[in-house]
Amino acid sequence: MTEKTEKKVLDPAELENQEISRRYKDMLKHTYQTLTKEDKKLIRRAFDLAVEAHKDQRRKTGEPYIFHPIAVAKIVANEIGLGATSIAAALLHDVVEDTNYTLDDIKELFGEKIAKIIDGLTKISILNRQDVSIQSENYKKLLLTLSEDVRVILIKIADRLHNMRTLESMSEDKQLKIASETIFIYAPLAHRMGLYNIKSELEDLSLKYTKPEEYFNIERRLHETKEERDTYIKNFSQTIKEKLDEEGLEFEIKGRSKSIFSIHKKMASQRVNFDEVYDKFAVRIIYRSDTKNEKFIAWKIYSIVTDIFKPNPNRLRDWISQPKSTGYESLHITVMGPMARWVEVQIRSERMDEIAERGVAAHYKYKENYKIEDSKVDQWISQVREMLENNEGQDASEFIDNFKFNLYTKEIFVFSPKGELFSLPKGATSLDFAYAIHSKLGDTCLGAKVNGKLYPLSHELKSGDQVEILTSPNQKPKADWLEFVITSRARAKIKASLNAEKRAISEDGKEILIRKLRHLKIDFNESVLNDLQNFFKSKNSQDVFYRIGTGEIDNRGLRKFAESKTGFTGFINRFRPKPKSNNVKEEEPKQKYDSLVFGADEEKLDYELASCCNPIPGDKVFGFVTVSKGIRVHKKDCPNAVALQANQAYRIIRAKWIDSASQLYRAIINIQGLDRIGLINDITKIISSNLHVHIRSINITEEDGVFEGKISVSVKNKSQLDKIMDQLKHIDGIQKVSRTFAN
Repeated sequence: MTEKTEKKVLDPAELENQEISRRYKDMLKHTYQTLTKEDKKLIRRAFDLAVEAHKDQRRKTGEPYIFHPIAVAKIVANEIGLGATSIAAALLHDVVEDTNYTLDDIKELFGEKIAKIIDGLTKISILNRQDVSIQSENYKKLLLTLSEDVRVILIKIADRLHNMRTLESMSEDKQLKIASETIFIYAPLAHRMGLYNIKSELEDLSLKYTKPEEYFNIERRLHETKEERDTYIKNFSQTIKEKLDEEGLEFEIKGRSKSIFSIHKKMASQRVNFDEVYDKFAVRIIYRSDTKNEKFIAWKIYSIVTDIFKPNPNRLRDWISQPKSTGYESLHITVMGPMARWVEVQIRSERMDEIAERGVAAHYKYKENYKIEDSKVDQWISQVREMLENNEGQDASEFIDNFKFNLYTKEIFVFSPKGELFSLPKGATSLDFAYAIHSKLGDTCLGAKVNGKLYPLSHELKSGDQVEILTSPNQKPKADWLEFVITSRARAKIKASLNAEKRAISEDGKEILIRKLRHLKIDFNESVLNDLQNFFKSKNSQDVFYRIGTGEIDNRGLRKFAESKTGFTGFINRFRPKPKSNNVKEEEPKQKYDSLVFGADEEKLDYELASCCNPIPGDKVFGFVTVSKGIRVHKKDCPNAVALQANQAYRIIRAKWIDSASQLYRAIINIQGLDRIGLINDITKIISSNLHVHIRSINITEEDGVFEGKISVSVKNKSQLDKIMDQLKHIDGIQKVSRTFAN
């Protein structure tokens, strides 16, 4: 009996193989029936190769590495809805980068199409340049793959989603960096691809690691209010269901909570607490219809719902008559439900719902029923390609900022003189419209006639405007145009034109520099160029050449450089405290603003506290090495932290508080409430007399009996600040107390 039992015991390797097989089958469970025999063979071959290639590799969690490609393929298949080619590419996406297999091997075994996708997915090798952000350069190259195959972006998003789902095994620094990258570029990109569920999950997971306290607080409150919320949705939906049933419609009604990130965003932007956010959930009505009757049924349901519940006319969003540029179609209304609560209702067909859930993948599935030139998604992808082709000479960080802005912006719709409809981001100007039609029209634009009236280039357009562009052959792009255009296309075209002129000046400047350096007996090489950049505070070598070409850097400046040229080592040494003199007579223990240490070696360096978030001891912080102002210390949840971590991580230096006993730090407390006589006296008594804290300033403004105020105090640490804020909350009349991070 014992022998039989022992024979059934499997070794760890066999157990792992069984788990790998189980996960593979689970990946195909939902798509197996729709795959052809050839599809299944392709996926199986990709799976077998991936298992073999990754057999000796492990993830940080200790699991077999193959678990990751299988998970990515599952997201690609089930959550995005891509086909066999994409599933196979997802299984193979790390093979070329992490194993001995080459791109030629993939091409030979799986064909050119999959090889091209794998090539796009293979990570960019680390760039060894200090004048641009490594991360931004990688994002820029990631977007270049759009011109090859949109599936590359979709698989990359799936890869990032699984990495975010398994981020617990990483160090805190890694978690912060990856989460910052995700919220900075991948969540907006998922939004633009129409992957709204994935976008929401990426945002939630990013918030979990960048602001864990706020994330878990909202998560807890959602859990606590779930039962009450579910009951409300059920009762609200039942009333609508009865009326729709009477009309003989085929439909289903779903209720869902808003994402943690969206609730957090509302709390921050509206300056309210969790209970004061009124729209924490939405109700979705999904109906069955053929394409011909889709719009008619949507408006019929709208009519039924608004007959039952009073609508808010300012909250009607019609994306059925004019779909979003992501391809999203839906009718959104907000109605006054039971207990005087506003409820958002989304009305969409099954086809619209699939596009809303699966974005671009579903868009291409249904595209055969529509004209390609009508596809907003295709138009956007074409614009991205053009943007990328026209950004030569643009800093990668700036490019990503411009691109990211256009991922989230709302849209307006304007007409040409011939009645053609154009979609532009909200805030677009006449010049943006000119560049949207043709680059030559933009380059020669003098102004515009909007609804028959003359307006300048900078005039902001509104939905429904009819716009005629006025041109002159003598007009050419100017640098100040960049101050008011907002579309990436317009900015890219203007910069391309300006850069052509700038390149010619830079070439002349380079020749002048070589001659001048030769006269100063200095070799012209990369090291000297780096020194010149630092000395003249230039962004890059081309900027140095340009400034010499224009005469901004003259002979006198170059002579000063020759006398005091320094490298990066000298630059960093300026931040190190000078060693104490040997002839110091007394050895009294003194604190010389040395409460922060930096890097793995916990080295003491000179620093400044960032004014955007005013960190104090007890806050979690990091250091950021600026080009000209040394090390700036920011809070980890500083409003600028995400952009810095995501876009310029190579300048981030670890920082840690070690002692703040002898140093005071400025903190600003924001208070709101109902004004009364003696309020300021009570505030000063609590802070100065009771807690013995120095008040630097108090600024109170009152209107109609309601006051807002800022109190600037000098505190030793976060604990002392928290105590002050807690005491203020108990003063009669004060209703809200919060910390303000900006000056």
